[in-house]
Amino acid sequence: MKIGIEINGVLRDTILKFRQVYEKVMIDTQDDENPSSTFQIDMSGNTEEEQTKPSFEYKIISDVNSLDLMSHFSFRDEDEFFSFMYEEHPMEIFGHSPSTEMLTFNILNDLYLELRDKHEIHIISDEINKSKPASLFFLSKFGCLVEHVSFYNEITKNDVLSKFDLIVTSNPDVIINYGDKIDVIKFDTCYNTNINSKNSISSIKDLKEKIKKCLEF
Repeated sequence: MKIGIEINGVLRDTILKFRQVYEKVMIDTQDDENPSSTFQIDMSGNTEEEQTKPSFEYKIISDVNSLDLMSHFSFRDEDEFFSFMYEEHPMEIFGHSPSTEMLTFNILNDLYLELRDKHEIHIISDEINKSKPASLFFLSKFGCLVEHVSFYNEITKNDVLSKFDLIVTSNPDVIINYGDKIDVIKFDTCYNTNINSKNSISSIKDLKEKIKKCLEF
């Protein structure tokens, strides 16, 4: 059996790191900048300095309950969002994210060593541009032993995911659109609480037992 285990949400807390980098780079930098000044001259020739606020405010709009991050973090447009995430700060966001739990990779490596002789284990992830090398750094940093790593995007997604018999994911799109075609184990996160799945786990500690149960059928 071919098993795919997703990086984002299952192995890596990408959302937490995204928020930290956004606050540091966009919000804190914005707050440190002095507002621009203009001067008003009255009829007597006296001048008075006026402070003007920036025309755009970077802010956290709401708590994350979806993967549409532009709905939760303010950006001027999609180009700025893309540049922030995939060109300017991919290593900070994807490479230096924490694992979802303290023992995530201990459990993953134990599972891999136990199943590798009978099943093909893959790490899978929705990645583009510079997030790919950053994600490989993330896996190496935590000592991931799984040798198969498959990246996909919107164009290649169906071709890549349809080859698996079982996928462990937190991605609502994958859960909804592939759950009736292949076995899917949903990893509970803040952005998929409204998505139903036949199989789900809320901790990486339950991964081994849940996968074994799925393999029995």
